This record gives sequence, C-alpha cells and structure tokens, in this order.
Amino acid sequence: MNRVYVCSCFGITEQQVRDHADTGACTPRQIASACKAGTDCGGCVKRIQALLGRGACPRRELLEQREPTALTAEPPPYTAEAA
Repeated sequence: MNRVYVCSCFGITEQQVRDHADTGACTPRQIASACKAGTDCGGCVKRIQALLGRGACPRRELLEQREPTALTAEPPPYTAEAA
C-alpha cells in the first residue's frame, strides 16, 4: 500500500483526508477538527483543499437545500416569553 502523506506534522495521509470527507468533513477546517491536519505549520492546507475539491458534500448539500432567510434592519420585538 502506497501512503501519500498530506500532513507531515501529524502523519495524515490522503486516504485519511478522503475518509474524513466521506463522513462529512467538507472543508479544511472540518478536516482539522477531525484529525488536526493543517493546524500546525499550515503547509498542507492547500493540498487538503485540492483533495476536497468542490464535489458532493452532505453538509454543503443540506445548506443549499435550506430556504434563505431575509435580513431585516430591526430585530424582532421583545416579548416576555422570549426572556
């Protein structure tokens, strides 16, 4: 088995990044949360971005399905029930 390391600081391989992506880590920050890759010297972040690409992502797809919320200039009125 040929291991190609993405993050030499923590010994994270391309396959490990892909495995985390398959379970829902869609951004370099989410990969970092899953395995620390990209959190030390940062030299691997661009490679992680390239591995993630812009392909299908369960979290991204969920966000795109949600209705956009309108931004209002004023906050909703205060009610005693909300306090």
